Amino acid sequence: MARIIYVEDDELVGEVVQQTLADAGHIVGVIPHGTLAFDTIAFKKPDLVILDRSLPGMQGVEILRSLRRLTALYLTPIMMLSAKGGEEHIDEAIEAGANDYMVKPFEPQDLVRRVEEILRQNSLRRA
Repeated sequence: MARIIYVEDDELVGEVVQQTLADAGHIVGVIPHGTLAFDTIAFKKPDLVILDRSLPGMQGVEILRSLRRLTALYLTPIMMLSAKGGEEHIDEAIEAGANDYMVKPFEPQDLVRRVEEILRQNSLRRA
């Protein structure tokens, strides 16, 4: 079980991801605003952060870069989950420090598989 924060301003997508990952045994909080998300992530220090790219307030990649500057969160795994799937968007996120990038729409089982793999790799790295 992991504590996950998902930053998504589309309520329906947020509910789908939250339920999919809850069914896989994780605790998921959904935050709809970029600036609020950054403050919450910095305070809560979750096991995984999933970010959309386009958000009100801070954009997803901006949040990613800011989180990577914080010593306490530098190693926290971060996944981007976005409708923007172009190579330039993916490259930008990976270069900014994302551990993975998944494009919407997605298959729920693929999301769970990739989340589990990120968490497994992070656990091995910290051991």
